[in-house]
Order: sequence, then structure tokens, then C-alpha cells
Amino acid sequence: MYDHLELELARARQRVMRAELFLTRANEMLDDERGVGISLALCCRIRSGQKRVAEARSRLRHIDPTTH
Repeated sequence: MYDHLELELARARQRVMRAELFLTRANEMLDDERGVGISLALCCRIRSGQKRVAEARSRLRHIDPTTH
């Protein structure tokens, strides 16, 4: 049981880190000024990335309420 909880916590942390990394990269690409069409597409990806970060953090808090 304890191993299962540790595995779920590790997966949740990894999801948060992956989503945050994606969001950081998308924001960096937006700062590069690649054109209007690409900027619009990046804005959409950033919004979805923000949603994924929030969902991943929520899952992590659900598994371990002491996690910030």
C-alpha cells in the first residue's frame, strides 16, 4: 500500500513538472515574436498548458494534501 502511494505521488509530481515545463517553453516561444498566426496558436497552447498545470496540481493535492 505504501509503495503504491509513493508511486502515485511520483507520477503526480512528474505530471506537474512536465506541464510546467511545457508552459515555460510555450511562453518562451511566444516571446520570440514568430508572427501573428503562430502567436495565436501559441496562446491557445498556453491556455491549455495552464489548465493542465492546474489539473496536475489538483491531482497532486488530492493524493497528498500536505503538498503545496
